[in-house]
Amino acid sequence: MSKVIAIANQKGGVGKTTTAINLAASLAVLENKTLLIDADPQANATSGVGIDPKHVKTSIYECIIDEVEPGSILLETSTPNLDLIPAHIDLVGAEIEMINIPNREKMMRKVIDKIKDRYDFVIIDCSPSLGLVTVNALTAADSVIVPVQCEYFALEGLGKLLNTIKIVQSRLNPGLEIEGILLTMYDSRLRLANQVVEEVRLHFQDLVFDTIIYRNIKLGEAPSFGETIIMHDANSRGSANHLNLAREILQNSGMTRISEADKKIEI
Repeated sequence: MSKVIAIANQKGGVGKTTTAINLAASLAVLENKTLLIDADPQANATSGVGIDPKHVKTSIYECIIDEVEPGSILLETSTPNLDLIPAHIDLVGAEIEMINIPNREKMMRKVIDKIKDRYDFVIIDCSPSLGLVTVNALTAADSVIVPVQCEYFALEGLGKLLNTIKIVQSRLNPGLEIEGILLTMYDSRLRLANQVVEEVRLHFQDLVFDTIIYRNIKLGEAPSFGETIIMHDANSRGSANHLNLAREILQNSGMTRISEADKKIEI
């Protein structure tokens, strides 16, 4: 049974693409067949796994607008068990082109339904907006992960995103769940970062993942090499954080049984 997870937050710079790339890679190395879908016109998830967007001729855009078979454009990555449906700058125009299409909010679901049975997980990297492409991703997803940066404006706009999720739940995708709120870019030395963690946990309680993604130099430099953190430096804290996140999702989804002692990789 495949699970489709969207990574969404209309606020930019919160670690959304970093989460999408490295969560997908972590699930893959834990022996889950995984598909990463880049649904952001900036195509950072595409370049982040080593595929040059300039050389991409067929992308998620053609699947949505021209009904190209998604199975024909799957790209293998350097990470075992991880495939990619890439993005291209053309995706910017998709929202305008979809305006007059019936059931336009469900175009991506149609694409994913054709191939999701090949995978254990499908991870969708959404653009930093609440536009029609992001609504498509939420309509196609079983659950959504919301990355929240451990900084002053962390909760800014979060209410708007959660309201959008509620609208999608009530009108388009009743089965959509919040997989969790993920705290990112955490620096334990900063009092402000610790205050943000306390505030988010106080407000959202069980919705917040136990795993926190720490600030990490290796995590920041990996995309410049076109590598996931696991391929770039498997021993780094960034790698351990994302593997712990993957293990937590597997545990919460009932897809694995992990003892309390083995739930986390020491960092």
